[in-house]
Amino acid sequence: MLFLCLSLFLLQSRVANMACCGGLSEVLEADEKVQTICDAMKPVAETRTGINYVVFTAKSYKTQLVAGTNYFIKVHVGGEEYVHLRIYKKLPCYGGTLELTEIQQGKSHDDPIEYF
Repeated sequence: MLFLCLSLFLLQSRVANMACCGGLSEVLEADEKVQTICDAMKPVAETRTGINYVVFTAKSYKTQLVAGTNYFIKVHVGGEEYVHLRIYKKLPCYGGTLELTEIQQGKSHDDPIEYF
């Protein structure tokens, strides 16, 4: 069952993002799905940083296929400030839940999204 779930997920994600397992995808413009992920993780990011974000808008992202998906997302948080989030999404057969695994503060619009 796990093998089938993982195989189907990797096939779907590979076609959607054209990324190989383990490597980062190309930079993509954030869409509604990615904004929904950011919205779900906003309270966690606020707790970790101690900052209440008035603006929290996903701008671009990369993905990494692992046993699930890591999302590396550039988020505009107001003015000239951005943060980069690494969010892990479990495979659907494990509940598909989200976890904010890392946050980088002090980023700018021009900072590239890289593995962290």
